[in-house]
Amino acid sequence: MSTLYSLCIRALILLTVLSDIDGYLYHTQRECRFTSRDLHDIEFIDRHIFNKLEFLRYNSTLNAYIGYTKIGVANAERANADPTELSRQLSQRDRYCKPNAETYYSNILNKAVEPSVEIVSSHLATSKHPAMLVCSAYDFYPQGIKVTWLRDGMEMTSDVTSTEELADGDWYYQIHSHMEYTPKSGETISCKVEHSSVPQGKVVNWDSSFLPEAERNKVIIGASALVLGLIITIAGVVYYKKKSTGRILVPSS
Repeated sequence: MSTLYSLCIRALILLTVLSDIDGYLYHTQRECRFTSRDLHDIEFIDRHIFNKLEFLRYNSTLNAYIGYTKIGVANAERANADPTELSRQLSQRDRYCKPNAETYYSNILNKAVEPSVEIVSSHLATSKHPAMLVCSAYDFYPQGIKVTWLRDGMEMTSDVTSTEELADGDWYYQIHSHMEYTPKSGETISCKVEHSSVPQGKVVNWDSSFLPEAERNKVIIGASALVLGLIITIAGVVYYKKKSTGRILVPSS
């Protein structure tokens, strides 16, 4: 995997000293970094931070401490001269990082959620403008998805734009692809989505009888007006007949 995954456990605050004017905060932060499934490149990082400034770090790849300030350099030199300390820190890579990374893979990274796909029309074709279709893929995980437009089975590459993969904030993602086209009778337009959850691809065909929301609203409003007009007309006819039934016709001389 090209993405860098990191398990980061923020340790408890080890020391907090408050003076009358300023506050002082010291804490450590442990990280496990890896990019491969077999964890051959896993790396353990132990960071020491004082007042938001990192002054000392242990790196398992180097199996050494690194100092970033005068005090950090002094501590790094002392720790690097102690084989027992370096051995203890290096063991954290196998004892701490690898088990947690395996758990992370089995419960999160190896899971793939199939996207739900739909095609909608944003507007119909006119004499001045082509039609616009939008193919949306929702609620998929992880990232890494390909959306392709097909016209009678042939891939469309022109007049196609797509958004980036958008994070929903709940581990899931969504993406939207737009295609402008001039409709032709009898053609088939499809949206194909390729994702790790569906390696063979997922194809959804566009139903040309489906109107865009704006057009549907016009149809609904028109139909509602027609029904209302019929109801008023029927009510008027019924009222007229009732009034006519109660009259007594008197012949004129």
